Amino acid sequence: MDSSHAIEHGTSRSGRWLRSRRTRIALWIAAAEAIIVAVFHDVSRITVIALAIAAVILYWYGGRRTRSDTFHQSSWIFAVSQLLAVVAAILAFVVFWTAIVFVCLFALVALFFVFTDRR
Repeated sequence: MDSSHAIEHGTSRSGRWLRSRRTRIALWIAAAEAIIVAVFHDVSRITVIALAIAAVILYWYGGRRTRSDTFHQSSWIFAVSQLLAVVAAILAFVVFWTAIVFVCLFALVALFFVFTDRR
């Protein structure tokens, strides 16, 4: 059997390369950004959220309507990676505060046992 691969109309070589790897690239960018936000506290969650809003606006109004396949794929990667970074920042915030709440609860229980000890 002869299998022929048709090239989609309006695509470019770099656009096809990005499309085949865009999810993986977006995940790596989001992971790197989440690590940067976790390690360097100068980069705040608000900065990550503002960057995600800008990325989504760029994709929505520019990347989806462009004729450039490379720009479309790049803007998609940028938007998805920033949205994943927002999810990571929010999750880190929730996990941090959940840990703080549990530490306080354990301390209160320990105080209860210490103060109710009759010996």
